[in-house]
Amino acid sequence: MSRDDLLERLRWRDELLQILYWFRGEGLGDAVSSRDLLPFLQADEEEIQAHLELLAAEGYVRRAGGLPMRYQLTEQGVKEGGRRFEDAFAGLTGQAHGECNNPNCACRVFGPDACEARR
Repeated sequence: MSRDDLLERLRWRDELLQILYWFRGEGLGDAVSSRDLLPFLQADEEEIQAHLELLAAEGYVRRAGGLPMRYQLTEQGVKEGGRRFEDAFAGLTGQAHGECNNPNCACRVFGPDACEARR
């Protein structure tokens, strides 16, 4: 396998793990098919399917059955997907105030870590 092939495979792994982690976190589905991922990737269903199969062989996802085949993150996949998602979106996450809508909350002055609603 060439260096370019290895880099492309890593790019796919990162992308798919992040998307699957995001799907799971947003409640969009714990088990997804390659068809579910089409709107988020510039690839055809067969190419996505092939990369999901590689993730299954590597232990990041497990086949959950169905037609089309659905895939679910394993414990290893959740850890890696979460880490990669956090790395990719570090500059965008943790900026919002979250559920506290109290204009008099200490977090408005001292930042989100001082939020009384999170305690």
